[in-house]
Amino acid sequence: MTSAPIAPKRPYVTSHHGIDRDDSYHWLRDPGFPEVTDPEILAHVAAENAWFEGWLAPHEATVETLFEELKGRVKQDDTGVPVRDGAWEYWWKFAPGGQYRIWLRAPAGGGVEQVILDEPALAADHEYFRLGGSAVSPDGNWLAYAIDIDGSERFALYIRNLVTGEIGVAVAPNSIGTPVWAADSARLFWTEVNDQWRPWRVRLHTRGSTDLGAIVYEETDGSFFVGLGRSQDRSRVIIRSADHVTAEARLIDAAAPDPTPLLVRPRQAGVDYEVDVADGTLFVRANDTHVNFRVATAPIGDPGAWTELIAGSDSHYIRGLSAFASHLVIEERVDGLDAIRIRSHDGGEHHIAFPEASFTAGLSSNPMPDQPVLRLHYSSMVTPQTAFDYDIASRTLVPRKVQEVPLGYDASLYATERLWATAADGVRVPVSVVWRRDQARGARCHLYGYGAYGLAIPPSFSASRLSLLDRGFAYAIAHIRGGDDLGYGWYLGGKMAHRTNTFNDFVAAAEALVEAGYATPGAISTSGGSAGGTLMGVVANTRPDLWRAVVAHVPFVDVLGTMLDATLPLTPIEWPEWGNPIQDRAAYEAIAAYSPYDNVTAQPYPAMLVTAGLNDPRVTYWEPVKWVARLRELGTGDAPLLMKTNMGAGHGGKSGRFEALHETAEEYAFILAAFDAEPVRVSEDFTQP
Repeated sequence: MTSAPIAPKRPYVTSHHGIDRDDSYHWLRDPGFPEVTDPEILAHVAAENAWFEGWLAPHEATVETLFEELKGRVKQDDTGVPVRDGAWEYWWKFAPGGQYRIWLRAPAGGGVEQVILDEPALAADHEYFRLGGSAVSPDGNWLAYAIDIDGSERFALYIRNLVTGEIGVAVAPNSIGTPVWAADSARLFWTEVNDQWRPWRVRLHTRGSTDLGAIVYEETDGSFFVGLGRSQDRSRVIIRSADHVTAEARLIDAAAPDPTPLLVRPRQAGVDYEVDVADGTLFVRANDTHVNFRVATAPIGDPGAWTELIAGSDSHYIRGLSAFASHLVIEERVDGLDAIRIRSHDGGEHHIAFPEASFTAGLSSNPMPDQPVLRLHYSSMVTPQTAFDYDIASRTLVPRKVQEVPLGYDASLYATERLWATAADGVRVPVSVVWRRDQARGARCHLYGYGAYGLAIPPSFSASRLSLLDRGFAYAIAHIRGGDDLGYGWYLGGKMAHRTNTFNDFVAAAEALVEAGYATPGAISTSGGSAGGTLMGVVANTRPDLWRAVVAHVPFVDVLGTMLDATLPLTPIEWPEWGNPIQDRAAYEAIAAYSPYDNVTAQPYPAMLVTAGLNDPRVTYWEPVKWVARLRELGTGDAPLLMKTNMGAGHGGKSGRFEALHETAEEYAFILAAFDAEPVRVSEDFTQP
């Protein structure tokens, strides 16, 4: 192609609250979605892909060099650490060069290993493959597992006989989440998604039956999604209905012949809670009395009668709990850093001591009702992923596996610190940064952000990131409001009417990196995906002078259009996060003021790479496609504007560990090309590390 594809404009005007909105690229939405068959739409998406491939062609050598580096840092025959569950130990492994895992087990204490699931075999005939939830029955004889072969996140659910190896008829074509076995190993609870991709029902399937199973619970509120889990002591199946701020839980006796859900406490707007069970006692994590949550207990027979066990705290943000037979494990965050509290049921407690000042840590798989030794995951910006066993009695950490980097990795070559940026309203925002000690700072910096749904971005290790660090980049993560990095209030401070704090925090983080000598204005690349793509769109519109390159993965950029469309699967559940512009004029005006698609202007934009998935049910493909069309229409300057749509994948891009790395290599090549396009003036007073 000799010129970038230009999408025609076709008038499409909607009106809300007396305000007209012109969405002239609305035609790029196929009305038959999730099927996309419109020839004109497919032709335009294909033209964008061809434009991307044309740009990429001169950079293929760089892509391949980067890909070989990234692949070379992945252990080809990697193996997981075995996890004990009853009479068996379970683990996974990759065959050399394998894209997908093989799942195995062996009798605890030694014995012949058995392949229980072969992902490479299941994926062999598919362009895309993803294993969803899986669960072994209590008697150890049956495996329920779910697979997605097109990225639509509608998982087909199967049951396999682990004694004979036989795979039965699919239970359902439209499941999601992890299924849960009843105590008799003959019945299976699973979650059903509807035509709008909303998890809304829990069904109980009887193994060997050809029907979907009886409906155990159905959620009638279109703004709530249903989730399914199992208590740590395995006595209860837990059904949880929730949007982003309000939750409600029900319990089912896993051994009962008649599975009647017992409501824990009715939903109350703004109250989020989750539960676990140990030895007949219900343990509750809830934010009903404190924004950072508390822990309460209740008898199983009267689950709504909560008695406070651990009060909420301004400094300790309680993020999760697991109720084991002899102790509680409470995952929390203290002053923005992960912490794990062990509390015995007699009241004694302590925190696990970790070896670094800044890190990320949490519980890994601990399936047994009691775990005197806990499996943990741990890393930092300079410490590779580490699996620890923590002996509660002796309070010792024993490393079971440290992520191997086959190309070699010397942690002493790298350094990390946490900066504090001052946002527009005076709030201090943490920024984690890592760099290579023998590289001059200031010429190249990459800044990553997300800032939504209360999801913190941990200061963890990335082997792929080394390809940027070794080329002179400092790499930073902005822990902006909208995530819960500094507590639940940090999340509340970046949502709904406070959404602009997220964007202002990110700009402040970039400016703090400049002030600290890690970056130069106009010499910062930045990336984010999904809701982080909203962030990318906003800062590209409002501060294009800061960025050398912007990478927006499956970006949620038509915020106003999506929040105005209640027929989309995620819209009703998203209103508590973004606002409801259909009913609320103030919400309409607030979203319209920042929605990236609605605020593209005639100005020079930095180099931009945008990705999409044709089958994406979360951020539908037309959002980034429309946004790029408007950027092509209005943007000035000659920086490249590229878009790549995965035609056989969804929200997460391509599947397979090496296919995903190839896309990372393309992203890094794009960033490097943007920096190589013209020289960057580095401040003379930059500080040597």
